[in-house]
Amino acid sequence: MATSTTQALAGDEPRGPSPDRRPAPRRGPLLHRLDVKGAPYVFVAPFFVIFAAFSFYPLVYTSWISLHDVELATLDVMEWVAFDNYVELWGDSRFWNALQNTITIGVISTVPQLLMALGLAHLLNYRMRASLFFRVASLVPYATSVAAAALVFTMIFERDFGMINWALGSVGIDPVDWEADKWPAQVAISTIVIWRWTGYNALLYLAAMQAIPAERYEAASLDGASRWQQFTHVTVPGIRSTIVFTIVLSTIGATQLFGEPLIFGQGPNGVSGGADNQYQTLGLLLYEEGWKNYQMGRSATVAWAMFLLLVLVFVLQRLIQRARSRTS
Repeated sequence: MATSTTQALAGDEPRGPSPDRRPAPRRGPLLHRLDVKGAPYVFVAPFFVIFAAFSFYPLVYTSWISLHDVELATLDVMEWVAFDNYVELWGDSRFWNALQNTITIGVISTVPQLLMALGLAHLLNYRMRASLFFRVASLVPYATSVAAAALVFTMIFERDFGMINWALGSVGIDPVDWEADKWPAQVAISTIVIWRWTGYNALLYLAAMQAIPAERYEAASLDGASRWQQFTHVTVPGIRSTIVFTIVLSTIGATQLFGEPLIFGQGPNGVSGGADNQYQTLGLLLYEEGWKNYQMGRSATVAWAMFLLLVLVFVLQRLIQRARSRTS
């Protein structure tokens, strides 16, 4: 008679329990259900507790402050004004100017940034020498602090002794006052944002590209697709969810833009976004109302306007995505 080991190697499992194996302890249905279905909730629950403490509570508290007239020096003294702060913000030209600047700087910085990140990730996806070095080097701008990057670019875009104006003067172009003029200032600030975040988004795209099965590229190559056709018909659809994710992150970052324009102003003009508010963003307006004018109620109102703006953008994005899915 063959032993149980021989039977297992031959593919014939013994029907009876093995004498040298102890049967696993039987668990009740409740304990088994907790192990299988309850474990994820047990691990996720602390995150929601932390979220409620550090995210949900500030939202509620900020909304409560926005309905009052309260100053920074006396936060415990509040005067109920209902929605007067929102009505005043709606009629404030500075708010609409800051909103327009936020949108324009966001578009100027986000669109080139994501396109450059997509192209850089496509190049890094090829097998090349020292690929690890280039991947690490692309993260150096992201690891650099906002203050250091803004200071360096401020010197580069300086009117009298900046490198950019020196290069323009060498080819016969008059120097540009990057800080005083509206569009040059917004282009300079967008350049800082592009430099800091392009490498980070490129690595996100690269990770998504490497998850695409190689069989798709082989099938496209057999069908006669060129490199560009493989990129547009295989790579881009394969990382579509990552592209949407980076667009969402870039939209949030553009709405909260603060450090780059603040340091670019080099002094009091940084808070107001220039002498004529030519590059003041919503983040700078929030800071100016709360920590320069000491009006915390108005500052909280600007904060909630920024939050509602993000919610509106995401709702529109979802509606457009559903409309496209229905038509396709």
